[in-house]
Amino acid sequence: MPEYEKAMRPEDITRLFVERSNAGDADGVAALYEENATMAYPPGGQTKGREAIRALWRKVLAGGAHFELEHPLPTLISGDIALTSTPPRDGAGARAQVVRRQPDGSWLRVLDQPEFTPPAR
Repeated sequence: MPEYEKAMRPEDITRLFVERSNAGDADGVAALYEENATMAYPPGGQTKGREAIRALWRKVLAGGAHFELEHPLPTLISGDIALTSTPPRDGAGARAQVVRRQPDGSWLRVLDQPEFTPPAR
């Protein structure tokens, strides 16, 4: 796997996610998650573990999904855990992630509650 830029602040993960997703890089997106992370997707379900998250993003990105960078809401940090979130541009709901500081000082997603609409076919 290539060497990826690390999120050295919790807020960096959103930018890295958008850059990697729009480049179609499912491996790079998966690298933003801890090995045993859980993602609340597909709607009504969960995807557990980095490998399953990688497979999910391969499918989503193969469909031509495109993401816009959204300005983050204030991050809440308690020790090595942080809550990051962004308000969607349409004003409906919010996206939220729990991230954890890694031994090297970088941050990875542990829990991800995304809200996005796949492109219409």
